[in-house]
Amino acid sequence: MSSRTAWPETEEQDGEVVLLRTDPGLPPVGVVERRAPSPLARVVLAVVALVGAAAWAMIALTRSEEVNAVWLVVAAIASYVIGFRLYAKFIEQKVVRPRDDHATPAELFEDGRDFVPTDRRVLFGHHFAAIAGAGPLVGPVLAAQMGYLPSTLWIVVGVVFAGAVQDYLVLAFSTRRRGRSLGQMAKEELGPVGGGAALVAVLAIMILLIAVLAMIVVNALAESPWGVFSISMTLPIAVLMGVWLRFVRPGKVGETTAIGVVLLILAVVGGGWVAQTDWGTHAFTWSKTTIALAIVAYGFVASALPVWLMLAPRDYLSSFMKISVISLLAVAVLLAHPTAQMPAITAFATNGAGPVFAGTLFPFLFITIACGALSGFHSLVSSGTTPKLLEKESQARLIGYGSMVVESFVAIMALISAVILDPHLYFVMNAPAGVTKGTAEAAAAWVNGLGLPGAPLAPGTLKDAASAVGEHSVVSRVGGAPTLALGMSHVLSVFGGSALAGFWYHFAIMFEALFILTTVDAGTRVARFMLSDTLGNVPGLVKFKDPSWRPGSLLCSLVVACAWGSLLLMGVTDPLGGINTLYPLFGVANQLLAAVALTVVTMILLRTGLARWAWVTLAPLAWDLVVTLTASWQKIFSANPSIGYWAQHRRYAAAQARGASSFESAKTPEQIDAVVRNTAVQTALSVLLAVLVLVVVLIAARVAWRTLRGSPAQVQEEPAVPSKIFAPRGFFPTKAEREVAREWAATGARTSTALPKSSDTTQRCC
Repeated sequence: MSSRTAWPETEEQDGEVVLLRTDPGLPPVGVVERRAPSPLARVVLAVVALVGAAAWAMIALTRSEEVNAVWLVVAAIASYVIGFRLYAKFIEQKVVRPRDDHATPAELFEDGRDFVPTDRRVLFGHHFAAIAGAGPLVGPVLAAQMGYLPSTLWIVVGVVFAGAVQDYLVLAFSTRRRGRSLGQMAKEELGPVGGGAALVAVLAIMILLIAVLAMIVVNALAESPWGVFSISMTLPIAVLMGVWLRFVRPGKVGETTAIGVVLLILAVVGGGWVAQTDWGTHAFTWSKTTIALAIVAYGFVASALPVWLMLAPRDYLSSFMKISVISLLAVAVLLAHPTAQMPAITAFATNGAGPVFAGTLFPFLFITIACGALSGFHSLVSSGTTPKLLEKESQARLIGYGSMVVESFVAIMALISAVILDPHLYFVMNAPAGVTKGTAEAAAAWVNGLGLPGAPLAPGTLKDAASAVGEHSVVSRVGGAPTLALGMSHVLSVFGGSALAGFWYHFAIMFEALFILTTVDAGTRVARFMLSDTLGNVPGLVKFKDPSWRPGSLLCSLVVACAWGSLLLMGVTDPLGGINTLYPLFGVANQLLAAVALTVVTMILLRTGLARWAWVTLAPLAWDLVVTLTASWQKIFSANPSIGYWAQHRRYAAAQARGASSFESAKTPEQIDAVVRNTAVQTALSVLLAVLVLVVVLIAARVAWRTLRGSPAQVQEEPAVPSKIFAPRGFFPTKAEREVAREWAATGARTSTALPKSSDTTQRCC
């Protein structure tokens, strides 16, 4: 960037490789390769593009017969390859312009706790595990009620041009600002009013998101001794990995990974054995409230401990399971080639009367899919833990853009798991008990009246489906997770046949809980950073900005855990079903947060002389604002109680006023009181978040206008400091990078930070 100091002595080799040096006594700290793609690489990319185009044609144009799910996999993978190789590379060259001779915050402020230069492979695992929570698993499953075509289009197109772009740019810009949080960057770019609104909005949204993510874990693990045991065992395994990699065998990532993976497999297999014993059933069968309290305690501990001890190794370990299972599922789809039984577009996309969730395709499809295509939550991780662990600026493309692409593929696989089921079975599983009555007979009669394609559903079919996976019933198993598990068990049964369907179903349930819990722990730590940032702006509380001040970090961790824990307990005891009422608010809040993130990165582009490339973020920002503000308006003001929180509140409040002992889903006066209270909270939160985001956007528009008219901009990038370490850009080092790595090994120079630590810790980060 133009505002940063450049000093390196460069040494060219063959005019194609530039070695970046910052110290004549040390080997190069970076490698820049300017080779054009080989003819073979260009041919391969062209073939990928053609195959992807053919797959998209099959998905979009085929109507007379069922579409094979293989086409969805091929279209997604081809689009991701093109997006990462071309669009992400374009953004890297024109917008980010990384400099590996500049020290990152991890190198500059290494403290062994929050700022730790971390191997790019471990960091990719941590970042992916932290961002890939409930959204890519649950959102696409719920959105399947509108058909496979609109969901597939938004998941793939949305991630290439919006979601991955946001994650990449927030990570890159936060890294150049000493690892500042999104809220702090907003304050610097928008001033005290806009920045203050952003800080409050971001922190409030973060608390809400963590609570909903934790609620999905609670629903998945409740009354499941197998899942509780396996998830619990990941904690000591992660601590062992952290200690092993830091003290016993430093730098031995492959060895540590092998140990962790073996122990994880043993934990999963052991969970099945434990669940079959009397003592195991007694010890690990926990109620929803118990699991909720345990998750709150875990969130506090994980956010307070050094990042290398539990958070990073556990997320890295979890990412192996996540990527492995999704890859296995993709292979199973290619082998079993199931067909999509859900129509391309259903009637519920236009009439808004879907039994899974009410509302039309626009805007509710987009807020329901949420994290699978665009997620504001990711911007908090990209400006929270990850920039404090990044070794080199050039790794931001792999970790920021690449991780989001992998998450999008998770969403595609979740969508496939839902749409390959019989639509009758899908709607019976995801419709609330109020319409299915909770029995196979009543559910079959209800779903057969929806006019769905295919043969009518018999009650015996529902009983057989439950028996095949070792469950008592599959009726009204709302929330998306059981539907995903059932779809995964159908596909994965290609390995071992139907006899293993029950194993695969319960394995998928445990997999989902592990998938989501990694977002809860990282989210709590990020929220702690955000709260510290916010408090540090209050006169007299500047010390909170110092991440090394243990009393402050512990207090912030405790406050954050208690805040989202209270919302979690409210949702767990909600008579309407917490996930049914809070997930739409989660989707709206998540997309509003994405609007804040895209606004901030757009302002950075304008204020650092890159206005000509601002369309990269302005286009997704405009779309996100239109979609999300429309959804917010409907959730607040719609007269349909299935959509509007306030309309629902008035109905239950009227029942409360006339002294009703029960009303619809509420069976007691206490439950009626709970619904009245919860819907009032949900309405208030919806209004607050929408107003705060509008304030941020309007102030940003004013600042942008003044900047474009020539008003001087105070660029907030920190002065560059020369790097003293080396690390490759991608997963696999190039030939030139391997040669430089050998130089470092031959000199015996430190490969971690060699920079002196600043005694003024308030200048470290924020």
